[in-house]
Amino acid sequence: MAADADAMTGDVRDAREEHVPGNVLVSIGALLLGMLLAALDQTIVSTALPTIVSDLGGLEHLSWVVTAYLLASTAATPLWGKLGDQYGRKRLFQTAIVIFLIGSALCGMAQNMPQLIAFRALQGLGGGGLMVLSMAIVGDLVPPRERGRYQGLFGAVFGATSVLGPLLGGVFTEHLSWRWVFYVNLPVGVVALAVIAAVLRIPRKATHHVIDYLGTFLIASVATCLVLVASLGGTTWGWGSPQIIGLAVLGVVLGVAFVAVERRAVEPVLPLKLFRIRTFALSAVISFVVGFAMFGAMTYLPTFLQVVQGVSPTMSGVHMLPMVFGLLLSSTASGQIVSRTGRWKVFPIAGTAVTTIGLLLLHRLDEGSSTWVMSSYFFVFGLGLGLVMQVLVLIVQNAVSYEDLGVATSGATFFRSIGASFGVAIFGTVFTNRLGDKLADAFAGGQLPGGVTVEGLEADPRDIANLPAALRPAALHAYASSITDVFLYAAPVALLGFVLAWFLKEDRLRASVTAPDVTETLASNPVERSSYDEVCRALSVLGTREGRREIYRTITDRAGYDLLPGASWLLLRINKYGSVEPGALAAGSSVPLQVVIAAARQVEERRLAVRSGVDLVLTAEGVAVAERLAAAREESLAELLGDWWGADRPTDLVQLVGELTTELCGSDREQPQSGAAAVAGGG
Repeated sequence: MAADADAMTGDVRDAREEHVPGNVLVSIGALLLGMLLAALDQTIVSTALPTIVSDLGGLEHLSWVVTAYLLASTAATPLWGKLGDQYGRKRLFQTAIVIFLIGSALCGMAQNMPQLIAFRALQGLGGGGLMVLSMAIVGDLVPPRERGRYQGLFGAVFGATSVLGPLLGGVFTEHLSWRWVFYVNLPVGVVALAVIAAVLRIPRKATHHVIDYLGTFLIASVATCLVLVASLGGTTWGWGSPQIIGLAVLGVVLGVAFVAVERRAVEPVLPLKLFRIRTFALSAVISFVVGFAMFGAMTYLPTFLQVVQGVSPTMSGVHMLPMVFGLLLSSTASGQIVSRTGRWKVFPIAGTAVTTIGLLLLHRLDEGSSTWVMSSYFFVFGLGLGLVMQVLVLIVQNAVSYEDLGVATSGATFFRSIGASFGVAIFGTVFTNRLGDKLADAFAGGQLPGGVTVEGLEADPRDIANLPAALRPAALHAYASSITDVFLYAAPVALLGFVLAWFLKEDRLRASVTAPDVTETLASNPVERSSYDEVCRALSVLGTREGRREIYRTITDRAGYDLLPGASWLLLRINKYGSVEPGALAAGSSVPLQVVIAAARQVEERRLAVRSGVDLVLTAEGVAVAERLAAAREESLAELLGDWWGADRPTDLVQLVGELTTELCGSDREQPQSGAAAVAGGG
């Protein structure tokens, strides 16, 4: 009903919609805490990594602290989504929190790098569940028309964590211990767990799924084999070693098995038919490139800042902010422009081009670079990533049929996550190889003054402080050039994305395809939602302030009548309820009485309704006008849905349109309780 007030007056008086049961609002808060945990752990670790490596050793394994979490959360996400449908989301969400908290506690207690990597994988298993289930539970708690603003809250959490993560990671590392990067999850998670147990009440709507366990296992195994080849080849084992060749062969064999399994799966985790759609296939590769560049850079830039520039962990988080701001600015702007204009091809082209330029600029950094230069280069790099990230999800949604909408959306993000895993691993391999060579060249004698060795410098950057002042610049330069060489090697990968972007076909956007929320922009692992959930997200524009102000005006114009939007609102309600008393209707809604009176006066003057006592009843002409308005309402929704609203439209889509129709034409909860008005009509 607040929607109607906006449509009539433009004044936001959301009294009706804001009257949400308190336990629902508390539940949403607990879900936000769960999402906060998973989102924060994608970014908070980066600024702590140099200190973690110095404490635990194993610089060559640094990348796996990030990669283990990414791979585990990515593989687990589709399973969490379907298990939640099948067995109830509340219990599954609580299980995900417990797994995540156990993983966090173990990470904080890790005594060496192999332990930390294993515990990060456990943490990632829980993190995948936190992301997918928190989004899905919102759909259980609130109706479609109100869902948009709650999804906006989740988007705000992701936006905030992308900024706060590096800062908090630096603060904890500098003033407490790097272990608090993980321990901080425990009190937040316990609060979320307690609130969920006490107040969350979800209607039980079990949906049977044939879960593709084998397909999920195989695709995770393929990704793991290939990432192991990328991270261990040339460092731990030579490229021609039996171990690396064996891993590569195993990856190929598992890949063939995955294709065979997916062809027969009833509900494949990644339907192979999607790859026959050119837009999806190209978008998948470009998403891979974006993840490769983004997470690879975010993992190694803090090492550059702390080791080479000598800034504190906290200030390294501050130095990263220009990249985050550039990403948020361009992703928001590009998404909004595409939604308004329907033109999108320029953004993946421009985004991959600017990302390539950003990587080349990052390659130019050295130990003498000023803060201003670093900030500007970081901003350019973030700007390029943001230009392409929003649009890739949007165009994939536009290219597929309704039945594949949900899995295609999560599929696009899945490839970005796999790209992130590869990026972090390959960046790590390049960095480790280059650093060893450059330190050996800089200190050809091997043994250095003060008992410092080349191997020691390579394993622990804190040993640089033990060098004589005259030797420190050479060590710092070796670190600086090794890290920045990583960006040079990544630039051709981004350039490949630029070339592929030109082959995207700019199909006309469906009216329902709007800019994804920030969760789909920043999430490193796919949030699996059903096709129904995706359409709910798209149509939740009807619940935004802009949508509320325009919907009745749009319906009136489409029907071809010169009526006040308030008059159309009133006619639809009289048609719905049989008759209404204007004063009683205004009293039960947030629409101002004067607006209702003006609408009543117009429908009476035009003989669309007449008085029956104090109630208004439609005339024959009024019935015809109301029916035309109702038809215009369905036409408006059909236009939003495009070819998804065809002759063979799915049952759940019909149900969704019915729910939105009820909201637009009047619902039982607002029905006036005066005598004649209690009679329900059609419409």
